[in-house]
Amino acid sequence: MNSEFIPVNIAILTISDSRTFDNDTSGKVLEDKASKDGHRVIHRQIVVDDIYQIRAIVSQWIADPDVHVVVTTGGTGLTGRDGTPEAVKVLFDKEIEGFGELFRSLSYQVIKTSTVQSRAVAGVANGTFIFSLPGSSGACRTGWDEILHDQLDASHKPCNFIDLIPRLLEK
Repeated sequence: MNSEFIPVNIAILTISDSRTFDNDTSGKVLEDKASKDGHRVIHRQIVVDDIYQIRAIVSQWIADPDVHVVVTTGGTGLTGRDGTPEAVKVLFDKEIEGFGELFRSLSYQVIKTSTVQSRAVAGVANGTFIFSLPGSSGACRTGWDEILHDQLDASHKPCNFIDLIPRLLEK
């Protein structure tokens, strides 16, 4: 187990019917926080709320051995257009249930019972971590600052996701 910081390659996908790179504040928050923490953002893309387009992009990224982590923002609500969990969960080899549970617990401290409308999910697919956060910049800050910042740092103990990366494809 490492005790030094190890940068990882991150792909960020914003799911939105209305965002562009000029007004994608959530994707920008994630990119800035990942870079500030010393990670490499190697892809950043925006896609419409379509489960097949979302799944196609995430599938491409999890097939790329240079991508260690995929973070999506948007599409985790309850409307008919919100399909990010449906798009990514079928790709999971293992779901990380504690991620969504912890995210909603942390969000409750800020937005109270409105957190029940969040379907934040995470899992491992083909040796790549996938984290799906809501589309608000506040939710992205919470997800990064309160969970991903520590879990994507090999010096965080007693355990972190970085130490698991070499073992994710074990059979």
